[in-house]
Amino acid sequence: MVMGYVSGAVVFLVGLLGGVGLGIACRQYWVEKRNRQTREQAASVIAEARKEAETIKKEAILQAKDTLFQMKAEFERESKESRKEFQNLEKRLLQKEENLDKKSEALDKRETTIGKREKLILQQEKEIGDKEKELDAIMDEQRRRLENLSGISSQEAKEMLIRMVENEARHEAALMVKKIETEARETSDKKAKNIIALAIQRYAGDYVAEKTVSVVNLPNEEMKGRIIGREGRNIRAIEASTGIDLIIDDTPEAVILSGYNPIRREVARVSLERLISDGRIHPARIEEIVEKVNLEVENSIREAGEQAAFDVGVHGIHPEIIKLLGKLKYRTSYAQNVLQHSREVAFLCGIMAAELGLNEKHAKRAGLLHDIGKAIDHEMEGPHAIIGADLAKRYGESHVIVHSIAAHHEDVPAEDILAILVQAADALSGARPGARKELLETYVRRLEDLERIASSFSGINKAYAIQAGRELRIIVESDMVSDSEVVLLSRDIAKKIESELSYPGQIKVTVIRETRAVEYAR
Repeated sequence: MVMGYVSGAVVFLVGLLGGVGLGIACRQYWVEKRNRQTREQAASVIAEARKEAETIKKEAILQAKDTLFQMKAEFERESKESRKEFQNLEKRLLQKEENLDKKSEALDKRETTIGKREKLILQQEKEIGDKEKELDAIMDEQRRRLENLSGISSQEAKEMLIRMVENEARHEAALMVKKIETEARETSDKKAKNIIALAIQRYAGDYVAEKTVSVVNLPNEEMKGRIIGREGRNIRAIEASTGIDLIIDDTPEAVILSGYNPIRREVARVSLERLISDGRIHPARIEEIVEKVNLEVENSIREAGEQAAFDVGVHGIHPEIIKLLGKLKYRTSYAQNVLQHSREVAFLCGIMAAELGLNEKHAKRAGLLHDIGKAIDHEMEGPHAIIGADLAKRYGESHVIVHSIAAHHEDVPAEDILAILVQAADALSGARPGARKELLETYVRRLEDLERIASSFSGINKAYAIQAGRELRIIVESDMVSDSEVVLLSRDIAKKIESELSYPGQIKVTVIRETRAVEYAR
């Protein structure tokens, strides 16, 4: 029994050892197999890496060869261009050397010629000096003979000439004084006429003139009866609401509005046109329309004043002054619109102030407001300059602006340069050609008279009146008038202009004599 257990244990041990040995053998087999696969994979990876390295190497070699080829081509191109530039530079240097050689030869020739000319000039100067001495001797001899023949010495002749010039100067001074007196009389007459015209213009009476009437066209003659209304109720309502007289006469299909106040006349015109287009004409409707049109015209006046201030570039003006500015849109002076005139004066003042280095904004402000008094001068007593200055002072304008407004027509003496600028700009805007209708014909006639007087002298080729008639430029025939005669000719023309024409200021007479020599190189 025991032996059986021992033999069974031995068998078990032998089997166990055999199994362990077999397991070890199998494990070693699998380890060797895995190592062999790993070595094969490593060899395969190495082989692929070597192939990829060879490929990269070949590509790098090809790229290097391509880059080298391009660099070589670029180098050859740059070398070729450099050689070409060097060749061109060499050609230019050779040309410059040739030019320098030619110039050097020309300078040598010129120096030789100049030396000869210098000798010739020195000889001529010596001959001229000798001739001048002979001429001085001859003139002394002639002077002595002239003194013997005339019986007076040269000193006495000089004194006599001085007395003649002095008498002529006194005569011209007398003429100048007479001219000033004549101009003063003309100015006083003109000022008197202006005062009369201004008085007529400011008078708000029942007169009918070109600037105090408006015409409203009617669709038919029957409309006149509707405007008059039963027993004249409609026409009386229109006149009472607008303050404007309606004249209904034999004028076909038209009604005349008469009144001095241009704003009221504008309100009446617009109201009547709306009533005609609406067809409902009765006192209640008339009052309603007139009230609406009054508001619209007031808005239009305010917008016109604001637009004028904006155009000129002036800001911070009181709203009441803006309204007064807008009223100037309906005011004219010698057929010149006062609002447009104020704009022009503002721009002119600004330009002159900028040229003189003064405050341009102050100058524009004074120019824009200088005629503000004309908006209400028919409602108040006194000159419009003083009225405008009082208004500007009342609405917070500075002392400089107020004084410039008051002094622009010399109602008060000018205290600073800004007031003088406003005076000058006001005169320029009013006196420029075409600004006022009654001055245009006089201006054109004066230009024609200036050219006519110049052309009446002999030897005149062309005559032009320029600078708005302030200058007369004359071109003479050079073969008929000499240089010495040009001075006398300008003097004679100026004397004739003084005797025949009447004009403000002075006229510059310029006589031009030109000699031309023309030749053609063939």
